[in-house]
Amino acid sequence: MEFALFIIMGFSISMLSGFFGIGGGFVLTPVLMLMGFSPIEAISTSLLYTIGTSISGVVAHFKMKNILWKQALIIGTSGILATQLAYPFVEWLDSTGLDETVIPAMYLILLSYFAFKMLKQTTRGSKGKHLSNSIYPLMIIGLIGGFLSTALGVGGGFIIVPLLISFLGFPSRNAVATSLTSVIFIVSAGFLTYAVNIPIHYDTGFLLIAGAIFGSQLGAKATSYVKNVTIQRLLGILYICTMASLIINMTDYTVLGLVVLACYTLTMNIFMFFRIFKHDVVESNG
Repeated sequence: MEFALFIIMGFSISMLSGFFGIGGGFVLTPVLMLMGFSPIEAISTSLLYTIGTSISGVVAHFKMKNILWKQALIIGTSGILATQLAYPFVEWLDSTGLDETVIPAMYLILLSYFAFKMLKQTTRGSKGKHLSNSIYPLMIIGLIGGFLSTALGVGGGFIIVPLLISFLGFPSRNAVATSLTSVIFIVSAGFLTYAVNIPIHYDTGFLLIAGAIFGSQLGAKATSYVKNVTIQRLLGILYICTMASLIINMTDYTVLGLVVLACYTLTMNIFMFFRIFKHDVVESNG
């Protein structure tokens, strides 16, 4: 039962990963914590999972030519540097027993801010417009994403995507694809830092990745059939649902917290399947 559960979880969450460019750890880490994993176990397992989902999603976005390679390289390189600063911070939180409080609190603050940004602001700009020389802002985004990736066990995409959209004017599809590409660099560095210091739940991680291989591809494909502004707003709703599930969990209603995230994930999976199916039917009849 547990075997199938992790594969299904990996598939469902990875569809969100390919669609939103978030790597998947952003959703998986709180879910694992809700299931009883300690914060540091959830973080390390999520980073392993995010490597798999990101690679799968990047392959799909590469085929659709959504990736801005220069920007992804700048973000990824600066993000790697930041991962090395974050691990001692997480280790200190774990040793002092503050991880159970500080990590969820950091999530809530970030989720609140980015939910507001995504729901308030509409996508600006067009592909490549006024972005080619924005090296320093990209480096700052990479540093922020890299630090929080390792600190919170996420790919960094849930931070990088809204920053690219709201501050640099990336169209949502390009933000998603470029974020996933940079996330591969960031999470690989973060995961290696954990792997040499603590035991990793490889069995759980690989079961999740097994389900993610196809889910990421489908999620990435669905971005071609949804408007940029719709992707942005749906991401804002995801932040709100994740925030609600964490708050519920803090009041000891763990099952209800899982239900909130599961309902959103299932709804989005159905939405993406419908968009892909609708396009394929129209194409076959056209």
